[in-house]
Parts: sequence; C-alpha cells; structure tokens
Amino acid sequence: MSILPPRVSTKRSMKGEASKIKWIDVDENLSTITINNPAKGSLPRKTKITTKTLAMIKALPRTGEYLFNPNSDTHRKGFSKQRNRLARNLQNPRLKQIHFHTLRHWKATMEYHRTKDILHVKQLLGHKQLKNTEIYTHLLNFESDDWHVSFAKNLDEETKLIEAGFEYVRYSEKDEVAIYRKRI
Repeated sequence: MSILPPRVSTKRSMKGEASKIKWIDVDENLSTITINNPAKGSLPRKTKITTKTLAMIKALPRTGEYLFNPNSDTHRKGFSKQRNRLARNLQNPRLKQIHFHTLRHWKATMEYHRTKDILHVKQLLGHKQLKNTEIYTHLLNFESDDWHVSFAKNLDEETKLIEAGFEYVRYSEKDEVAIYRKRI
C-alpha cells in the first residue's frame, strides 16, 4: 500500500480518496473497500460498506481501472452544482457552506457519538496521530432528556435495534425482553 506525503492539499482529501479507488480495491466477498491512496499522509485502510452500497457500486459501468472519474475536480463541480441547486430550491443559502470535508467532519463526529471510541474513529479516518482525530470529533452536547424505548424478544430483534442506533439498557427477567433506548 502506498502512502502520500504529509503535505497534500486539503482539496485532495475525501473526494481525492474516492477518485483514486480502483475496481480491484473493492472486495465483494467481505463488503469492503481498501483505501490505498489516502489523503494528506493518512494511513491506508479498509472500510466496510453496506450491501446497498455494494450493489450501487456493482451497477456502475466499468469504463476503466477506477470506479469514478480520477479527476477530482469533476466531483467538486458536480457536488457544487447539486448543492447550489438544493440551496436555491430550499431557499437555504447556508447549504452552500457544506463541502466534501464537511461530510467527513460529520461522519467522524457521529461515529464518535455512537461508539464513544476515539481510537475507532482514528482508524476509520486513517489518521496516524490521535490529535488529528480530535479535531474531527467535536464533543457536541447531544444530550437530551427524550428517549425512544424499544424491546427485543430475540436475537433478530436485538440486531435490528442495534443497527438502528439503539443502545442496550438491561434485560427484564419479568417480561423476558431486552430493553433498548435511543435519544430522540
């Protein structure tokens, strides 16, 4: 796996990584994508993808060795065009402040909120140093007093609740159910 030098432009971050993904980097059996050309000196890594994402990737035309056009400016222009159209249609100019890198910050923040595991987020982002990860995981106050509570009677129900972001609370022997909750 190759590693880029540490001083790569921020414009080459997430969209640059995506534009360098090759068909051979997609492992259909394990549902993973290997990031062999990470941005800004990050570490190469594998990332798990959903079956839905895998199906969308498999539906792409194979026009070369890369999944997407390797010219990352094409991605920026397309993203900007769609973002600006959405901002205009929704009459919300604040949407124009969203960039590719904004999505990376959001994912890192949400992943930290979900797992409370800074090392997991560090690995997910491919960072070499924890201090770089801490920039992304803004410790926002997600606390609310409102909860959605659900119950599971079997492993399938528990799996669905966990996948939906619920956290385990306790097992009720009286009712023979596992109790889960998720902030509203």
